[in-house]
This record gives sequence, C-alpha cells and structure tokens, in this order.
Amino acid sequence: MIIGIDPGCTDSAAVIIHQGAIVDHCYLPNAEFLDWCKSFRDAGNIDVIVEMIASYGMPVGREVFETCVFIGELKSLFGPSMKRVTRIQVKSSICHSGKAKDANIRQALIDIYGKTGTKKNPGGTFGISGDKWPALAVATAFKNNCQLYIA
Repeated sequence: MIIGIDPGCTDSAAVIIHQGAIVDHCYLPNAEFLDWCKSFRDAGNIDVIVEMIASYGMPVGREVFETCVFIGELKSLFGPSMKRVTRIQVKSSICHSGKAKDANIRQALIDIYGKTGTKKNPGGTFGISGDKWPALAVATAFKNNCQLYIA
C-alpha cells in the first residue's frame, strides 16, 4: 500500500493506492488529518510519500513555512518510513518532463486509473478532486520509480 500526501498549511490531502487501484482518499484540516494518519502508522507494508517543499528561487510567504512545519509533524508521526519527493520529481516520473503542467499530470493519472465517472457509474478516479490530484500523483510517482525518494 502507498499513501501519497499533499501537505498544506491548514488542510492536507491523501490518496491510498493498493495493487494499482485507488482504495481511499481524504482532504481534511491538518489536526484531523494527523488523526486519520495515526490509523496507518503501525500497519505493516505501507509506504508514506509526502510532497516536499522545494526552492525555485522565488520569495515565499508564511503558508510555505507552515507547510514545512506540518511536514515535520508527519515525519515525527511516521518516522523513517516516511519519504519525501519534490514536485519536479513527480512531473518527471509521471509525464517524463519537468515542464509538465497540472493538466498534463491529471490526464496521465486518468490514463492510468480511469476516468472519474459518475455517482451511478464511478470510474477509477471517482472522488479525486482538488488537492487529492497531487496526492495521487505523489503516490503514483513512487509506484513508478521509488528510487527518486529521499528519507
């Protein structure tokens, strides 16, 4: 099982993939998100992958630093089993180009897991929206190329 996490300064998203399918996902305020994560902490055979903040030479605000603090809380919760990856590594792994845009990544994920579908006829990515897309991308990139990740 792979848990991909897109951390945020106030809310975070996670997607769990297992045997090539999306089995769970959430988007919660960070305090609730940590409680949700605790149920996976002691489970065996789980890879926890978090999108890490990277510097691209532009000034950043308080939100970025708060996200870094939350990543530290996740590291404290999961310990050495947690791995980190940058957005550029995710783009390169999924789209084979660091210049890929969010729309390119989303389309590649739909190609892998299937369309969203409808409530009556859900597809492979049913329920994935907003920040869950980057969380799914992080998990998928790890599944595709796990040596990219840093502890």
